[in-house]
Amino acid sequence: MDHDDDIEGDASLLSIRLLRLFDLLYSTNSVTRAGEAMGQSQPTVSNWLGRLRRQLGDDLFVRTPTGMQPTPRAQELIVPVREALAALRRVAAPAEPFDPSIATRRFRICMTDASHITLLPRLLAHVRAVAPGVRLEAARIDEQTAQALQSGEADLAIGLVPQLESGFYQQVLYPQDWVCLVNARHPRIGAKGLGLREYKAEAHVGIVGGTGVLLLEAALQRQKVERRVLLELPGFLGLAAVVSTTDLIATVPRHIGETLANSNPGVLKVHDCPVPVPPFTVKQHWHARYHQDPASRWLRASCEALFASKRVKGRSSS
Repeated sequence: MDHDDDIEGDASLLSIRLLRLFDLLYSTNSVTRAGEAMGQSQPTVSNWLGRLRRQLGDDLFVRTPTGMQPTPRAQELIVPVREALAALRRVAAPAEPFDPSIATRRFRICMTDASHITLLPRLLAHVRAVAPGVRLEAARIDEQTAQALQSGEADLAIGLVPQLESGFYQQVLYPQDWVCLVNARHPRIGAKGLGLREYKAEAHVGIVGGTGVLLLEAALQRQKVERRVLLELPGFLGLAAVVSTTDLIATVPRHIGETLANSNPGVLKVHDCPVPVPPFTVKQHWHARYHQDPASRWLRASCEALFASKRVKGRSSS
């Protein structure tokens, strides 16, 4: 048997070309016409027919005045032979392309609550415009994220997720540095900006969730800067209301800070953070199992088109 197109396994199993020959002989009742359809000479086809007969233990097709007619055994086998060929064609066929305009599936994306504010509204607007039947679900980034991506329970993770290593792909979307979000009418922070002296003297609101907080806390500790934190929040969702009604300072990644300030013009304002804090990159992550999946590729391409052009300002670096 030929290794390039024989079905893998025991040598007694039929090759794909022999199954095709069986189907063509049944349809055409002619060795000549079957050979023409396969691009093979009559002697070659006759040789293959002999192999079929030996392997199946039956004459299969018998020469008559009306052509090569199937034996009862061949009539029994034609349906499973055609089913086998159809199954092999399905296996060999390229994956169905993902058409967002008619798709009705759900995408589950693991992200931080900051991304709920900065990224999710734009992604949702895009999906509603081009994929009206697609549903989005935002999930937390936690210790179960890696398993969720591997199993397919989640499709994508967006953020700073250093625990996603072996078996995962990642793509940088945009870099982030740090800013301070303050009340635009802060009584002690004016047009001159926020210096290190004011930063140390003022009261702060601290965000205790998210991997980026570790970078901030490490930088403050290295530079021996102690903040007077009067309020701790588990995330960013209530931050705008707190800062806009108090004189507390929030040290946050630039994207979330600027998004909140732009959403509250004249109420919130951002200043460059006077403490040098290492920047980081926001990435999208996916498991290798779904790297070639058409739906996953569409989702990743959408996120890249929407977010990868962003660049932070100030002291940022990629």
